[in-house]
Amino acid sequence: MRVLAVLTALAVVVGPAPAAAQGNPAISSAEPFKLGTFDFGGEPRIGIVLRDTLVVDLAAANRALERDPAYPPIPMPAAMVDLIGRYEYGMKTRLYEIVNHLARANRLTGAARPNWVHDVKAVDILAPLMPGKMLNAAVNFYTHVGETGTAEEQKKAEAERRAKRGVPYLFIKPTRGAVVGDGDDVIIPYGRDRVDWEVELGIVIGRAARDVPADKAAEHIFGYMVTVDVSDRGGRPPDSRPGSDWLVGKGHDTFAPMGPWIVPKEFYGDPMKRLRQTLTVDGKVMQEAGASDMIHSIYELIEYGSSIITLYPGDVVNNGTSGGTGMGQAYRGAERFLKPGEKMTATIEGIGSITMNAVGEPAPPAGTGSRLPPISTYRKP
Repeated sequence: MRVLAVLTALAVVVGPAPAAAQGNPAISSAEPFKLGTFDFGGEPRIGIVLRDTLVVDLAAANRALERDPAYPPIPMPAAMVDLIGRYEYGMKTRLYEIVNHLARANRLTGAARPNWVHDVKAVDILAPLMPGKMLNAAVNFYTHVGETGTAEEQKKAEAERRAKRGVPYLFIKPTRGAVVGDGDDVIIPYGRDRVDWEVELGIVIGRAARDVPADKAAEHIFGYMVTVDVSDRGGRPPDSRPGSDWLVGKGHDTFAPMGPWIVPKEFYGDPMKRLRQTLTVDGKVMQEAGASDMIHSIYELIEYGSSIITLYPGDVVNNGTSGGTGMGQAYRGAERFLKPGEKMTATIEGIGSITMNAVGEPAPPAGTGSRLPPISTYRKP
């Protein structure tokens, strides 16, 4: 175990794994797969998603595989972050072996299907991981740049930004407390009536990155998932300290939905060529955009972010959002923000969808001390 711990630490620090550390580097997967965290009988565990309809309990599948002496025993990760850190150090090979064993032996259907292969609909999907940190790109889509203005103002703002892209703008979004998964509630804080939606691509870091150039950034990516940067546009009261408050705007509990699972990069391709992200509220399309609308590529975001802070396996960089936010509609005179009882669904083609229910927070108990006041106390409806 001591040797394994040292190897895992080295995987985080030094980057590329030597071929010998990867088990069988020539192995390929019989089928593409996705990785998620699921509730198996009341216990959160890692699952392998196949054909978008089946989920394999990784720990149980590995125990079954290791009954064959041809497969040496290896410890299974307790959480997704552990798997990501060890992916190029044996875990990738073992995952491929499990998938190949099931697919090639026709054990995914009928009576041959083991009891540790479940229908996706029969298990609860949890948030895939708890990131160590999460960096979000602000105003990284041309259609989002000037969406609070008139059509002419939007056109002008976009042209100016295309002529001078500048550098990315990243901010840190809270994780623990904010992260929720598919089917979970997004809590609209008490008195806050300008809660907004922002569908984004979550880029999961797979290898430690510091001062990584854009043309090498793909080497540090583990995979991709759907995220939503839920935002509170209510701001601070006018008599408080002026300026933006990113904690208020982005940091409430449940404001970081993600999922439904992670697609390893080898099964997704280049997002800058195939990305399509959409968001609906109660079935109505609010946002729809592709990579061509992005100001800075995902690789430039990693380059910029890693020049400021080291990115570690399991950290997440979100690519930003497009036009179609409630804020943009409000500025054009059509008040439209997320309301209790509505369903918000975010989708990225090739990954999947996550749906969250908007729920209003009840009034807090009296005497709870300083807190953000309801918007109605300082802003007219």
